[in-house]
Amino acid sequence: MPARQSLRVILLSAVLTALGAASAPAAMLISGDRGGQIGHYLQAFALVRSSGERVIIDGNCLSACTLVLGLVPRTRVCATQRARLGFHAAWMPDAYGRPITSPMGTQALWDLYPVGVRNWINRNGGLQRKMIFLQGRELADFIPRCSSNSAGLTKRSESRDSSQAMREERANAARQRR
Repeated sequence: MPARQSLRVILLSAVLTALGAASAPAAMLISGDRGGQIGHYLQAFALVRSSGERVIIDGNCLSACTLVLGLVPRTRVCATQRARLGFHAAWMPDAYGRPITSPMGTQALWDLYPVGVRNWINRNGGLQRKMIFLQGRELADFIPRCSSNSAGLTKRSESRDSSQAMREERANAARQRR
């Protein structure tokens, strides 16, 4: 979604919220999210949690994106049949730009995951460099399937891709600090 159009969607959502519109609650759509820095996801999902916004996972939610499981109440998250979560150890670049495992980042991820998800991760090799995937019936044990009601909610609420929304939220926060 072009940045200008995405900004309009966010502004529209903010205006409707401010006016107390009686329309369906907003929803964040996660689809094709490859993850990123843990801190950005902590902030974004904390905002989602406090806003009451729902999260619909419809595609890849990889790496730090999986923090949604520990930061947004389970009752406000659902997954479609296309949803796939990918878990791996946290990493950071070394002086030469090569990825090195970050024990502190990995522990932060671990601490935020619900116990059942931790058990699944352990049964599937733990948080290592190689990504492990949770999808299908196994995913349904942790995240309820989206109802047809949820699918309509996505379309009506002008939902946005989570990584684009997170970039915009970071830019807004930076402007407010100035």
